[in-house]
Amino acid sequence: MTVYLDHAATSPLRPEARDAWLAASDVVGNASSIHGGGQAARRVLEEAREALAAVLDCDPIEVVFTSGGTESVNLALKGLWWGRDAATNAIVLPDGEHHATLDTVGWLTAHEGAAVVPVGLDAVGRIRLDVFARALPGAALATALVANNEVGTVNDAAGLAAAARDAGIPLHLDAVAALGHVPVSFRAWQGTSALSVSAHKIGGPVGVGALVVGRASHPVALLHGGGQQRGLRSGTQDIAGAAAFAAAAVAAEGERTAESARLAALRDRLVVAVREAVPAVQLLGDPDHRLPGNAHLLFPGASGETLLFLLDQADISVSTGSACQAGVAEPSHVVLALGRSEADARSVLRVTLGRTSTDADVDALVAALPAAYERALASASR
Repeated sequence: MTVYLDHAATSPLRPEARDAWLAASDVVGNASSIHGGGQAARRVLEEAREALAAVLDCDPIEVVFTSGGTESVNLALKGLWWGRDAATNAIVLPDGEHHATLDTVGWLTAHEGAAVVPVGLDAVGRIRLDVFARALPGAALATALVANNEVGTVNDAAGLAAAARDAGIPLHLDAVAALGHVPVSFRAWQGTSALSVSAHKIGGPVGVGALVVGRASHPVALLHGGGQQRGLRSGTQDIAGAAAFAAAAVAAEGERTAESARLAALRDRLVVAVREAVPAVQLLGDPDHRLPGNAHLLFPGASGETLLFLLDQADISVSTGSACQAGVAEPSHVVLALGRSEADARSVLRVTLGRTSTDADVDALVAALPAAYERALASASR
């Protein structure tokens, strides 16, 4: 049986989400239709929007359902860019952001004349608030991760939002990795224009996400058609997906405090045990302010990709810290942003725990790692 330790990539579907999806799928009707069936579908959709809004601490009308985190990021960044004051073209972009953000900003740079104002990370992957604030004046928009999806470091979202508010700059926060693990509050993070989240990271279905768009924000839409969702995301809405996302979000939030404590304790046990088994291993990211289930581990001298394959042969699923673009493994840009070498950036594993993770899973990983590390070192020395 596979030991699954890659919850940050996707988390198993929750039974609550499955049940909500199946129930909503039995409702026949387009939520934009005015007949009885359409209005029944509309009720399911709006109840889901209200439930998700309660979890995200925003108004229901501010929730725009999308196809996932990537679409949400694209809508936020391109939409805010196209709706900006044309006199400015700067985008404040911290190092170490998710590729959905990096590639969207890259497209705006290549095709729309945007200019990047970079903000470096500190040695544990934190966005330095003072540097971020100094970069804001005169920018068209800014973006930042609430929690880094690779090394797990949790940023000061309230401080980032306050800095953007004080500078009068629209801010997009990427909360995809944070939702379900740390408190997420659009209302408390005053100064945030848009907030991205995704369902499958918290046990919802793949292919569903949301962008919270503040009432005072007016991004330009990417899709045009029927004018659904305040005109920001036209198209027939996915009723079942919205219902399943809401059910997963409510369940995740309800257990968040207790589950975060459990996962943090399990992660700490994992880190201690791995260091005992393989003394050379280093933990990257903030040792204290990090996502509860995240252990981002550096294995000096070994290829993370080789370790991944060896562990996979032992039926243990983890991920590397690198992005794989068109089949070409690249060093982790996040690890490089920490000031680490390219060799280090190719020698990492991201182990992420979730609600199905157990002590037995940790024991299996710890038992398999010493031999895998020795083989990976031998392979690298050839």
